[in-house]
This record gives sequence, C-alpha cells and structure tokens, in this order.
Amino acid sequence: MRCGNNIFLVGPMGAGKSTIGRSLAEQLGLPFEDSDQLIQQRTGVNIPTIFEFEGEEGFRRREAIVLEELTQQAGIVLATGGGSVLRAENRTALATRGVVVYLHCSPEQQYRRTLRDKNRPLLQTEDPMAVLRELMAVRDPLYRQIADLVITTDKRSTAAVTRMIIQWQQQGSSPTGEPS
Repeated sequence: MRCGNNIFLVGPMGAGKSTIGRSLAEQLGLPFEDSDQLIQQRTGVNIPTIFEFEGEEGFRRREAIVLEELTQQAGIVLATGGGSVLRAENRTALATRGVVVYLHCSPEQQYRRTLRDKNRPLLQTEDPMAVLRELMAVRDPLYRQIADLVITTDKRSTAAVTRMIIQWQQQGSSPTGEPS
C-alpha cells in the first residue's frame, strides 16, 4: 500500500535528486526530505567522516534506518542517496510506499556535476570516471526495478524535470515511460 502522495527520487549521485526534490516539493506544496542530509544531522558529521569511521556498510545501516522512517510518512518528496537501492528492504519500502521517480544521468554528466565535490567518498579515487561507470552498471537495474517513472536529467533544467514529473503525475501516465 502506498502512503499518501509520496514521491521518492532515486538515481545516481549528481542526477539532481536534491535540487529537483526541493523544486518539486515547492511546486506541490509538500515537505521535502533528503535522506543524506538527515543522516548528517543525526550524526553531526558529514558522509565522508561516516565512511571513514564506519565504512560503507556502517553508512548503509544508518541509511536503511532513516529510509524506513521517512518512507512511512505521508505526503512528502524524498531525495534518496545514490546507493539507497542496494539493500532489498530499502527498495521494498520505496516501491510500496510512494511513487518512485528514477532520475537517470549519464556517468559523464555525473562526473561533470561532482568533479569538485569532496563530499563524495566513493569518488575519492585515482579514476572517478571508472567508479561512476561501475556504480551505474550495478545500480541502474535496481533503480529501474522500482521506478514508476524514468527521466533522463542530462541537458535538462531543474524546472523542466520538475514540470515533467508533475505532468506525468497529473496525466496518470504509464509506468517507466517519459512523459510525452
């Protein structure tokens, strides 16, 4: 059973989940939540610090707790972390408690958008582009598995993507198709 008018944004880092989520929430008059921001607020440290002390697994445990709480709310727009779909229980919570919008973004666009962001622990490597391609290969099928709508954000403005989501929702369009 889906909760209220929840809209859950999933997709890779740099796809625009937080930016589009804020815009969408404002347009729809709904509260906006960001799972990564909530984790940082609760721990009092940034995500790289959590990764440093607890590893990715520690971060994913925290993320699962936060997603379980947030997805039980009704009438929110939620921006999730890029790796939130890695755990089956997160995918189930997202898919059954709201409309899931997959904001797809090419690894090349992700790279351009995240190039100077030091808050991306998975990209602090010699070859971030290779990491982005690897992450996409693993995560893209998981995003698509739970998506009600897939929108490519490459070369699209926040306003355009927000409009597409609202139009799709108002038209009751068919699953996993971009609005016409």
